[in-house]
Amino acid sequence: MFKALLLAALLFAGHASAGPSDEMFEKLLKAPSESEANDAAQDIWASWMESGSPTVDMIMERAVDAQTIGDYETARAFYDRAIMLEPDYAEAWNRRATLFLNDENFPEALRDLNEALRLEPRHFGAWAGLGIMMETMGAEAEALDAYRQALEIYPFMTQARQAEKRLSRVAEGQGL
Repeated sequence: MFKALLLAALLFAGHASAGPSDEMFEKLLKAPSESEANDAAQDIWASWMESGSPTVDMIMERAVDAQTIGDYETARAFYDRAIMLEPDYAEAWNRRATLFLNDENFPEALRDLNEALRLEPRHFGAWAGLGIMMETMGAEAEALDAYRQALEIYPFMTQARQAEKRLSRVAEGQGL
């Protein structure tokens, strides 16, 4: 029994803990200015790009590079590979969801966003993506809820703030 526990501990220790810390999210939430909040958000995004696996990190870098130049097919293949290797890596799910959103493939985007949020409920980017998708589909109340979830984590998130303002006026019957 002791050998099994020791082996499990060694295996777990060999897989580096990745992702943003609670302190990073606390800094984001309590940032006194938009500039400081944006800096904290960038630190969180950078941390999300660290999977804990050098192989997956390299795959993600290549995926982001492909996505940046508009080679979405290659980017998707890389995200697929990252998810296959590290199925508990939220950022790979979130990034692939973005590709599905761009293609208006909402069932696939919703699946990936739900998985990203299951793995990292504080993923303000996934919440905003869910808001974008719901708004595009005409589900304003659900979009508003998603944007508000993002704002609970990242109060200065510009895109979510603008959407929340716009959609809350519509929800209150004030229109544009």
